[in-house]
Amino acid sequence: MKNILVTVDFDKGEELIIEKAYQMANAFGSKLWLMHIAAPDPDFVGYDVGPEYIRESRASELRKEHRLIQKYSEALKNRGVDTEGLLVQGATIEMIIEESKKLNVDLIIAGHHDHGFLYKAFVGSVSGEIIKKSKIPVLIVPLD
Repeated sequence: MKNILVTVDFDKGEELIIEKAYQMANAFGSKLWLMHIAAPDPDFVGYDVGPEYIRESRASELRKEHRLIQKYSEALKNRGVDTEGLLVQGATIEMIIEESKKLNVDLIIAGHHDHGFLYKAFVGSVSGEIIKKSKIPVLIVPLD
C-alpha cells in the first residue's frame, strides 16, 4: 500500500482520522495525501462581478483551510511519515474519486458523522457515496 488518501472536512474529528491514517501509513510505509475539499465558488463570485467583500471573505476562508491542511501535513512529516496536503475546490465526491485516481491511491480514509433522518434525506452521506462510487478500498472512521 503505497498511497493513502485521507479526506479531512474540518467539521470535527479530523484529529482522529489523521491519527488512524498515521497508524496505517506507519505500518505500511505509505505516503499520506491529506485532502480537504473546499466548496466551489458560487457562480456570482468572479474576478469582475460581485461584491468585493464576498471575494475577500472567500479568499480568507480558503487561506485558513490551506493553513490548517498544511499544519496537519507538517505534523505528520515531523512524525516521520511522507505527507502532502491538498486543498481542492469542487464537488466533494467527484473530487475525491478524481484525485484518488490521479494520485494512484491504494486506500481512501474518510470519517463518518451520524446524522438524523432529515439530514440524510436532504443532504445524504459523503462516506456512503464514496463507498458506492469508489473502485478503491475505503476505510470509514466513525467520528461520533
